[in-house]
Amino acid sequence: MKKSIATLLTTGALCFSLAACGGTNGSAPQGNSATSSAAEAASQSATSSSAETQNHAVAKDGANMQTADKSMPTRVPPENGTKINMYFGDTLITGVLNDSETAKALIAKLPMQQHVSRYSHDFCGVTEELPYKEEDVHYGWLNGDIDYARDMPYFTILFEDEDVSEQYGHQVNIGVITTPLADISNLKGDYDVRIELAE
Repeated sequence: MKKSIATLLTTGALCFSLAACGGTNGSAPQGNSATSSAAEAASQSATSSSAETQNHAVAKDGANMQTADKSMPTRVPPENGTKINMYFGDTLITGVLNDSETAKALIAKLPMQQHVSRYSHDFCGVTEELPYKEEDVHYGWLNGDIDYARDMPYFTILFEDEDVSEQYGHQVNIGVITTPLADISNLKGDYDVRIELAE
C-alpha cells in the first residue's frame, strides 16, 4: 500500500513538472487518478494564468518581430547582442542573447553545459537561479525565443505554439535562436547542450 501511494505521488509530481516546463498539460498519460488530478490542477492553473495576462506584459510587447517567414524565429535578433553557439550533440543551434540583466548573468557563466529535454513546444531544463528585473517578466513567448523561466528555474528554447503561449507566465526573454525553427524542432530526446560564445 505504501509503495502504491509513493508511486502515485511520484507520478503526480512528474506530470506537474512536465506541465510547468513544456506546457504539456492535458497530454499526460490517462487512467491514473493521481496523474489525472495533477494534469487537471495544471490545466486549471494555466486557465487562471490566461485570465491574468490581461493585466500583465506578454512576449510580443515591444518586440521587434518578423512575420513574413514562418520557418524562422519570430523575434528579430538584437543588433548589438551577444552571439552564442549551442551544440545539441552534432547539431549546432546559433543564437543571440540580449542585454538584459538575466542574459548578462548567463553570459558570465559561458562556456557552460545545460541539460535539456524535448517537450511539446520547447527544449527545457532546470538551471541555476539567475537575477532578473520584475519588469522583464512576461507571459508567453515568440517562436525561437530563448527564455529563462523563473518559476523552477528553467533554461528553455521555445520553437512553436506562440499563438497559445500567453497562458504560461514567469518568462524572461534572454535572446533568440538564429537558425530555422525546424533545426531544433526536429531534434528528439535529452541533450547536455554545450553553450559557448561564438567567435
